[in-house]
Amino acid sequence: MAIKHYLQVSDLTLDEYDYLMQRARIIKDRFKKYEPYHPLLDRTLVMVFEKNSTRTRLSFEAGMHQLGGAAIYLNTRDSQLGRGEPVEDAGQVMSRMCDIIMIRTFEQEMIEKFAANSRVPVINGLTNQHHPCQVFADVFTFIEHRGSIAGKKVAWIGDANNMLYSWMQAAKVFGFHLHISTPKGYDIDPACVTVEAEHYTVFDNPSDACVGVDAVNTDVWTSMGYEAENQARLKAFDGWIVDEAKMARANPEAIFMHCLPAHRGEEVSAGVIDGPQSVVWDEAENRLHVQKALLEYLVIGKVDN
Repeated sequence: MAIKHYLQVSDLTLDEYDYLMQRARIIKDRFKKYEPYHPLLDRTLVMVFEKNSTRTRLSFEAGMHQLGGAAIYLNTRDSQLGRGEPVEDAGQVMSRMCDIIMIRTFEQEMIEKFAANSRVPVINGLTNQHHPCQVFADVFTFIEHRGSIAGKKVAWIGDANNMLYSWMQAAKVFGFHLHISTPKGYDIDPACVTVEAEHYTVFDNPSDACVGVDAVNTDVWTSMGYEAENQARLKAFDGWIVDEAKMARANPEAIFMHCLPAHRGEEVSAGVIDGPQSVVWDEAENRLHVQKALLEYLVIGKVDN
């Protein structure tokens, strides 16, 4: 199989996602039954981190081990990348010593350059522009709880960040409609939008964005790299908390989603994130299962067992 990278949601087709969803369900079921499954025996994942992580490192490292392979952690502070080695050179060298690479960094341009010089698949573990693995897990979680997401409505309440841009791409791929509400000054950057306007609607009022939706989604107000803006953001985002009143405007069976970590009392109330409509813990766990399916697919292609 030709090398395929996963750098943003739109890198895979709906058919590929349908296959991966099926594989994730099978792999998750085996995991729950304690059935060993080692399709990546003697294969190696290199994980390159420029940003801190909990769920990304744990899910990729544990997932690769559970598939029978090995995972190597590299932090840019402790490698030559942190001392000025060109990204292109690092891609050439690292890809000759492993079977697949995951990178969690700041700029999408960095991971694009790396992938262009890699002899093995590269996965985006997060950049400032995209977070495809998280949104893949989120869509999988929605399907687990509510069935097909096609034709449904999903609300995004908060910052125009990497999660939102990945959700926008997912809306086009999976055929649902996205309701977006961002505070003034933190609006969508047209340069980051890669889908047609028919796939989303922008609302000035976050409560209005929640009307009739099947899922309400948010994220922290201050993402990594923007800590200096925290006080200004707290003021600008006043009113954008996902609370019980906003959830009440969604469909009765609507679920609440959050990529975590969360700040109760800021972007979400404790009553919502810890309430019966919340699926955040399933989302977090499902990072493990969808990424295992992704690792399997990118390294060895489709399987039927």
